[in-house]
Amino acid sequence: MDTKELQEEVRCLKRERNAVILAHNYQVREVQEVADFVGDSLGLAYQAHRTGADWIVFCGVHFMAETAKILNPEKKVLLPDLEAGCSLADSCSAEELAEVRRTSDRLFVVTYVNSTASVKALSDVVCTSGNAVTIVNRIPPEYEILFVPDQNLGEWVKQRTGRKMRLWQGHCYVHVEFTHASLVRMRQLHPGAPVVAHPECDAAVRMLADEICSTEKMVDFCRKSPAKSFIIATESGMLHRLGREIPDKAFLPAPTERCACANCLFMKKITLEKVCRSLQSGEPEIVVPREIAERARLPIQRMLDWSAT
Repeated sequence: MDTKELQEEVRCLKRERNAVILAHNYQVREVQEVADFVGDSLGLAYQAHRTGADWIVFCGVHFMAETAKILNPEKKVLLPDLEAGCSLADSCSAEELAEVRRTSDRLFVVTYVNSTASVKALSDVVCTSGNAVTIVNRIPPEYEILFVPDQNLGEWVKQRTGRKMRLWQGHCYVHVEFTHASLVRMRQLHPGAPVVAHPECDAAVRMLADEICSTEKMVDFCRKSPAKSFIIATESGMLHRLGREIPDKAFLPAPTERCACANCLFMKKITLEKVCRSLQSGEPEIVVPREIAERARLPIQRMLDWSAT
């Protein structure tokens, strides 16, 4: 079965199961094309919260599917490959965070959505790269803020808000591969192309960027900019969405020191074939223990409420 036939099979199964397919911007092109919604973590959280479907097929990584399950405890949530994890989420364990929380009763924990359900359950509010500044600005000034687990995103939010924050020492293995030197060389080759970088990139890369924003805001920036080509410093899957939605402009992958191949191996574990098998079998299903889900739902809901206002 070729790709188009397999995509049609997925669409038929989706209708039969009353399923919705949610795909992150970093998914492969053929998966993005069958999704009902393609977006960043915040957009996917809103879609999961609002859906009337019986099944949610989450084409992303494990923590994203967990978030969808927490918001929809009565629905079947499928992750086509349970090994689609996240190095950033793995950098902060619930045990480590619980130990830090015990050091102060005035600690307000802001947890990036790239975290496990158990870590979210120990948090005061969750955020995404798209709303982190808004979230931090809502926190009363008398609290000490701990931002987990992404140090680079935390540094950027700290600069944008002026708030003092303790930062967890975690990072995304893909975004830290971009370097100042590789971006300088790319700008020399394409002097008219703005550099658009994700805030998970390190400070040396962010200082070169013309725009630092979430993947969702990248679409808006590139659409409105008069530039005709852009250097995109984030995971490679984002270029598929940008090219599809803004076909009259060119999107150049920012290189690392080794290649222009910023692929998240975890995101790329989700394939069209696995999506099809999940819709056929109803597996693998995401299960979040009730106690953890109930505790984690509060900071996630707080994020949605604070972002909406």
